[in-house]
Amino acid sequence: MRLNWLQIVRLGLVQMALGAIVVLTTSTLNRLMVVELALPAVLPGALVALHYGIQMTRPQWGFASDAGGQRTRWIIGGMGALAVGGFAATVGLILMHTAFAAGLALSIAAYALIGLGVGASGTSLLALLATATAPHRRAAAATITWLMMIFGIAVTAGVVGSMLDPYSPVLLIRIVAIVVTGAFVLTILAVWGIEARVTAEREPDPTPFRQGLAEVWAERRARNFTIFVFLSMVAYFMQELILEPYAGLVFGFTPGQSTGLSGAQNGGVFLGMLTVGIVATGFKIGSLRAWIMAGCLGSAAALASITMLGNAGAGAPITPAVMALGYFNGMFAVAAIGSMMALAGEGRDQREGTRMGLWGAAQAVAAGFGGLLGAASVDVLRILLPDPQAFGIVFIAEAALFLVAAALAARIMDNRPIAPTLVPGE
Repeated sequence: MRLNWLQIVRLGLVQMALGAIVVLTTSTLNRLMVVELALPAVLPGALVALHYGIQMTRPQWGFASDAGGQRTRWIIGGMGALAVGGFAATVGLILMHTAFAAGLALSIAAYALIGLGVGASGTSLLALLATATAPHRRAAAATITWLMMIFGIAVTAGVVGSMLDPYSPVLLIRIVAIVVTGAFVLTILAVWGIEARVTAEREPDPTPFRQGLAEVWAERRARNFTIFVFLSMVAYFMQELILEPYAGLVFGFTPGQSTGLSGAQNGGVFLGMLTVGIVATGFKIGSLRAWIMAGCLGSAAALASITMLGNAGAGAPITPAVMALGYFNGMFAVAAIGSMMALAGEGRDQREGTRMGLWGAAQAVAAGFGGLLGAASVDVLRILLPDPQAFGIVFIAEAALFLVAAALAARIMDNRPIAPTLVPGE
């Protein structure tokens, strides 16, 4: 049996829960460290890079779920680890107010746990989608589940931002506790019983992990796509840790306002993904390569506008520009995700999780490297230049990387529709 539309939406709820927890650590806690605690941006950058670095284990999680089946337990267990890590990271931040060394130690352990949780839960979920979704539904399933994740990120950022003013440590920890508990319970309810209905039991696979990974890397399409994912994701994540501090330092945004700005950006991502889903999947307009290139080029233009607005300072319309960046990011991302879902099922059998893990590891390393590179560059440039120029140089460098990613997509991507025609009646 294959996943029906209701089951696909249920799995999308897991993606939504995952995004709701992660956005707290990558946006809200990051901004509080840089602005309220006046810590250098490289510190939260290093912590976020740690959680991405830990996701180098994604191929192993994917291979384990390929070999032994029972992806549900990896999804639930990983979400539990993510919830505990998100709460512990918040406690670590609050502890830094009075005992910096102890707070930092707790934060390091928490972000490592976050990385393990995202790797185990996210990779196993994507592998289940890739193996149990009918081929003609894969692109649509990718769009649905990622739209739900972005929806979770945008709503969480917006709601937390509105509830966090005026900021207090007690209020922060109360809000985070509600979010992580709700996300964990939602995951259990959403995924329970689906795998048993749609997947047949597999024979245990005695292949060692290194051999399985080498077999996937030997596939030319999988290898080329891995390279593209890494480069494009460096561009995608360079602004992640500096956009909210930029809003606070250059435009005078409060913690709630800057968290709301992150919500607006992710709202733009949601609209960009929805546009591609409707136009490409519904009306069959545009190829995979065309949508990826359009998203990369539009993202570069939006970053250029964000840079120019920095010279105007407080009162400049930064929110529409950030929303435009999110919109084009969403266009690019959903096209890449559609390709990922299709490619996961190509090549050697019973390696879907390993392929997803390989691409997830490339994305995670690129995200950690890109975020840390952006934060460290801003720290150095702020010593030499005023804040608008320091941040602007990094945004322009990110725009240049998006242009390179567009050129690479033109060379390696297939010029084919993002989704095949759906079977009538389904």
